[in-house]
Amino acid sequence: MIVVAGESLIDLVPADRAGGPLAPLTPRRGGGPYNTAVALGRLGERTAFCSRISTDVFGESLVEGLREAGVEMAFVQRGPEPTTLAVATLSEDGSAGFGFYAEGSADRLFEVPPALPPSVRAIAFGTCSLVLEPGATAYEALLRREAARGVLTLLDPNIRAGLVPDAAAYRARFRSWLPSVSLLKLSEQDAQWLGGTPGDWLGSGPAAVVLTRGGGGLSAFTAAGGEVSVPSVPVEVADTIGAGDTVNAALLHGLAAHDALTPRALGGLGERGWREVLSLAARAAAVTCSRPGADPPYASELAGE
Repeated sequence: MIVVAGESLIDLVPADRAGGPLAPLTPRRGGGPYNTAVALGRLGERTAFCSRISTDVFGESLVEGLREAGVEMAFVQRGPEPTTLAVATLSEDGSAGFGFYAEGSADRLFEVPPALPPSVRAIAFGTCSLVLEPGATAYEALLRREAARGVLTLLDPNIRAGLVPDAAAYRARFRSWLPSVSLLKLSEQDAQWLGGTPGDWLGSGPAAVVLTRGGGGLSAFTAAGGEVSVPSVPVEVADTIGAGDTVNAALLHGLAAHDALTPRALGGLGERGWREVLSLAARAAAVTCSRPGADPPYASELAGE
């Protein structure tokens, strides 16, 4: 089983990019970890979501989306607090920016769950859940606990700078997580904001770092000193919402196919294996970019490519 830990929310996406600030908004299920969990479920991986979800109407829709994707709910906490809302703005190339309405929302009140079962092979973390307290401290504790017992951990910081009250403190906190991270995945923009290089981060703990460059493709860097890169897959972009989250899911799915869902096996994956895993991630992300909102592909859409 793969567990994804972090927030779920509702993205409010402009129905028309040219509509200006008062363009109609379409609600879509979202949140980086939520999208990753749904993508994993659609790819056929046994997946569980670990979060706190509201009992409001948006929360019920989020739960429905998880169930539709076959994602298990045993680690989902529920509460009456409202669902976080993220208002998206889309640029000419389809890339998205977000403004968040998260004060007092359910996902911020997440509590560390009891011990996860031995069947958990990997756990993924990222985005707002690692910023917004008091939940951020709980997710951090879960990260450290699972890493200490040998579970493969994936971290996607997916920086939302507007939510970070103290950039220097967050950067220091990020560095403190690295000894507990097996696979660090981040975008080129995240890397620039955080500072440092793949070599710096590898020296702090992760067995591998995957860097995404949008249309420039993806690269994997390993502690052994190797670098493997693949190009992106050309596609007509509707928007980029959920593309990075889809990459997270495809990386874990690809690693599972190579029997590399342990920290040790991850570090030993060779060039050919990484090229196959990255190529899968590039194809999956292209499908997500080709349709509006976070709508990741099913396994059948990637079969035979």
